[in-house]
Amino acid sequence: MAPLTFLILFFTVPPYFFADSKFLYNGFHEGKGLNLDGAAIVKPSGALCLTSNSQNVVGHAFYPDPVMLFDPRSPSNTSSFSTTFVFAIDPSIPGHGGHGLAFTLAPSTRFDEAESGHYLGLFNPLNDGNPSNHIFAVEFDTVKGHGGVTNSRGNHIGININGISSVKSQLAASSYYVDDTVWKEIQIDSGDPIVAWIDYDGRSKNLSVTIGLLELKPEKPLILCHIDLTSVMKNQMFVGFAASTGIETSAHYILGWSFAVDATARQLKYSQLPNRPNEQNISSSSNNNSQLKSVLAVSSIIVLMAIVILTFLFIRMKKAESLEDWEKDCPHRFNFKDIYTATNGFNDSAQIGIGGFGSVYKGKLSSTGAEIAVKRVKRDSSQGMKEFAAEIESLGRLRHKNLVNLQGWCKKQNDLLIVYDYIPNGSLHSLLHTSKQSVILKWEQRFNILKGIAAGLLYLHEDWEQVVIHRDVKPSNVLIDADMNARLSDFGLSRQYDHNEMSHTTRVVGTIGYIPPELFRTGKASKSADVFAYGVLLLEVACGRKPLGSNQFILMDWVMEWYETGDILHVADPKLDSIYKVEEMEMVLQLGLLCTHWKQEARPSMRQVMRFLNREDPLPASDAWTNSQSIFESSSRLTMTDRSSSMSVGPISSASINEGR
Repeated sequence: MAPLTFLILFFTVPPYFFADSKFLYNGFHEGKGLNLDGAAIVKPSGALCLTSNSQNVVGHAFYPDPVMLFDPRSPSNTSSFSTTFVFAIDPSIPGHGGHGLAFTLAPSTRFDEAESGHYLGLFNPLNDGNPSNHIFAVEFDTVKGHGGVTNSRGNHIGININGISSVKSQLAASSYYVDDTVWKEIQIDSGDPIVAWIDYDGRSKNLSVTIGLLELKPEKPLILCHIDLTSVMKNQMFVGFAASTGIETSAHYILGWSFAVDATARQLKYSQLPNRPNEQNISSSSNNNSQLKSVLAVSSIIVLMAIVILTFLFIRMKKAESLEDWEKDCPHRFNFKDIYTATNGFNDSAQIGIGGFGSVYKGKLSSTGAEIAVKRVKRDSSQGMKEFAAEIESLGRLRHKNLVNLQGWCKKQNDLLIVYDYIPNGSLHSLLHTSKQSVILKWEQRFNILKGIAAGLLYLHEDWEQVVIHRDVKPSNVLIDADMNARLSDFGLSRQYDHNEMSHTTRVVGTIGYIPPELFRTGKASKSADVFAYGVLLLEVACGRKPLGSNQFILMDWVMEWYETGDILHVADPKLDSIYKVEEMEMVLQLGLLCTHWKQEARPSMRQVMRFLNREDPLPASDAWTNSQSIFESSSRLTMTDRSSSMSVGPISSASINEGR
C-alpha cells in the first residue's frame, strides 16, 4: 500500500475501527456499559433481562460502541463476524408465551417507532421491509400469526433482512451428537438455557446458525444459506439484542454473550453464567421486600433475620425445583463428556452386553481411574424413560453386598445412561452356559452364588424400608464379582410399595420361563413371583440347563419326573463330574421344586429360603409340594420358545412380557 493511501485511510477511518473488535460477557454484572433501552435491565444475578412477563413491552440491549463491518481495503466485501450467546425464554404460561427475541445488527440503538408483539421491537407496519432500515436480525420466534387473524405457538429460527418476514427459517432443532444425523426439536420457550452460534463469512457470503444445549456444540448447523449483506450493512453498525411481548408474554433472558469481527467468537464459560431468575419468585420477593420495609420501622433486627430466612428458603426452593423426584434419591449426575470419554465414544469394542433395554459398555473414568459399567438405555424404546427412572429410583438408595452398586446417572436429551460398579466376571448366565471348560463353576461356587442371590432378594422383600419386587430374576441379571459373589442387577422392571400395602401392578412383565402361572391370570406381581423365578434359577444352576429347550423341554417337569423316580441326582449338571455335596444338591433341587409350586401360597418366603439354605430349618415333607403341576401343563395356550420369539401367552404378546411395565 502506498504511504499516501495509508495516511488517507488512517485519518478517514473512524478510530473505533482500530479498537478491539472482540468482547465477551460471562454474565452481565453491573451492566458493563451496555446500552439498555425499554424494559431491558440487568438482574442482580448478572442475567440480562430484555423483557419481563408484562404485556406489550419491548427491550433493547446493545454493545455501546459501533463495530466496523466493511474493510476499507476491500469496500465491496462485508467483514466476517461471529457470535455465540446463551438465552432463555420463560413464558408466563407454559406453551403460551410470546413473542421472542432477535440478535440484531442495526445502524442505531434507537427504535423509537418500533412496535411490540410480532415486530420484536425492531419494526412497525410502516417501515416493515423498507431497505432503508439496514437491519439484519436472527429471530428466535415463539408466536406464529403475523398478518393473520389469530396467533399460534411458534418455535422457529428465522433470518430477517429489514423486516419481520424471514428470508430463511427452520423449526428450532439440533443434532445432538457428533456422529448422529437425527435432528430433534428444541422448545426455545422451555425456560432452559439454549446456546446459539451465528457465523457469517464476508467473502463466501455464507451464513450459518446453530443451536443446542450447553457444553457440546452440534456438528451440523440448523441453517446454512448464502446471503449477501453488502447492501444491508453500513460502515458502522451496532450489535445487540431486541425482544418484545404482546398479549402473550415471556421473560426473555441473555445469560452470556461473545462477539468478534473477522475472527471466531471466544468460547463462553458456562460454569460462570448466571442462572435464569424465576419471575414468579421475583414477584413474591418484591412483595416480601415491601412488607419488610414496613417492619423495618418496628425492628431492624427482625427484618435482618427475615431476610436471612427468606434467602435460605429461596435457595432451597430453587435447588428443589431443579430436581426430578427420582433424582433426589440419586443425586450423583455424571457429565456426559466424562462418560463419553470413558467408553471411548461408546465404541463397539467397549460393549460388554446387549439386551432389550439397550447396551452395556465398560469404561474407565479419567478422573479417578475407576472401572465402570454404563447401561445406555435405548433412545427409541417406548419404555426407556420409565425403566431408566425406575432403576435409578430403586437402586439409588439400596445398599447391599449382593446388589450391584449404582454410582450415578446421566441424562442428555435422548441419551439415558446408568453408571454402575464394573463387575469383572460377567453374568451367571454366561458362566453357566459357556462352552469354555476353563470357566466351569464348581459346586461350592454355585452354592455360594445361590445363597448370595437369596440374601439380596431377602433384603429387597423384607429388610429395606419398602418392599421391592425385582420382577426379572434370572441368571443374566446376576453378575459375579472378583470374589465369585453374586450381585443382583437390572432393576428396570422393579416395583416398590410400603410393607403394609399390596402390589398394584397390572401388567405381565419378565422373561418367559421365569414367570409364575398366577401372573397370567391376575397380572399382579408379588414377592412370591420373585420366589418362583428364584426357584427356576435354583434348578438352572444345579442342572446347568435353561428352563426351556428344544422339543418342548421344560426344566421343572424334567426335574419333577426324576424326583418321582427316586433318582433326582440324575439331573445334576454333568459338567460337575459328580463333584458336589449330595445333601446340598438334593436340598437345592427340592427347594427349586418347592419355590416353583403352581400355588403361590405354597411357596416359601425368601426368609424361609435363607433358613433352608443355611440348614437352619429342614425342607417340608415332600407330600406338601410333589403334587405341583407345571405352569406349562396348566396353561394349554402357552407356546414354548425363547425370549426373542414372536410367541404369545394367551392374549398377551411376548413384547409386552419382555418390555411392558
